[in-house]
Amino acid sequence: MSTTVTTQTSMTPMAPTTPISGPLQRNLKAIGIIWYREILRYIRDWTRVITSLMQPLMFLFIFGAGLSGSLNFASSQLPAGAQLDFQTFLFPGVLSMTVLFTAIFSAVSIVWDREFGFLREVLVAPISRTSVVLGKAFGGSTIAMLQGTIMLIFAPLIGVKLSVGLVVVLMLEMLLLAFTLTSLGIVIASRMKSMEGFQMIMQFLLMPMFFLSGALFPLRNLPGWLSFLTKLDPVTYGVAPLRQAVLSSFGLPTFAMDQLGVNVTLFGQTLSAATELMIVAVLGLIFVTWAAIMFSRQD
Repeated sequence: MSTTVTTQTSMTPMAPTTPISGPLQRNLKAIGIIWYREILRYIRDWTRVITSLMQPLMFLFIFGAGLSGSLNFASSQLPAGAQLDFQTFLFPGVLSMTVLFTAIFSAVSIVWDREFGFLREVLVAPISRTSVVLGKAFGGSTIAMLQGTIMLIFAPLIGVKLSVGLVVVLMLEMLLLAFTLTSLGIVIASRMKSMEGFQMIMQFLLMPMFFLSGALFPLRNLPGWLSFLTKLDPVTYGVAPLRQAVLSSFGLPTFAMDQLGVNVTLFGQTLSAATELMIVAVLGLIFVTWAAIMFSRQD
């Protein structure tokens, strides 16, 4: 007697593997894990948080206070009772300084991970290298935005009245600027083999990027060569929207903003804050794409 055995599994169709349950899900999870790792390292290192505030605070309260008595900006254009001195003008530049230094140096974790072998383990994982870049970029930009947000605590001390709307606008603008600068830092760090080499390159780039951004001076009546260099600096297009948002809280009219050189003038046209933010976003896409290409060439 023969017995016919029918297996249930052979008759049950297998569920198709969709992109969402396959590579896409793995890459999204990888981005989230790398982002979380960067945030976790940040919140556990309070020394890093505190020391990162020292230099911006020195610029704001020592450099700013030292010059505020000798420089006065458009006080006649302000509403009655409002005050605007150099220290207030400097505050958005200090925010951008905080974002710049934190965002660029957050990319140092790539060099650190390479030296200790963690990066090699990540690169051999079944995930795209673009997801590694995005995870690092999102993590670094979030950290830089949080560091800049901490600086907002000192705004009332220099006469800047914060509102919920202003804080939200500043946080979003800082996040966009931080993403662009972090992506630039990743581009540089992707080819660095040692911490010393990365720090040397950063010291060579950071201070010129900061000084040329208009963080310390109005973007008007500049020598031609200096005006040209400020327009080449990506940080310039991030400082201007931050300054416009802060000074708008004083009720400063448009023509007074123009007199202060708040916004960037390009090809004879004064750019709006929306246009400047669009330039920052485009630069961010270019840098993060460049970083992904550089990572695809990693050994």
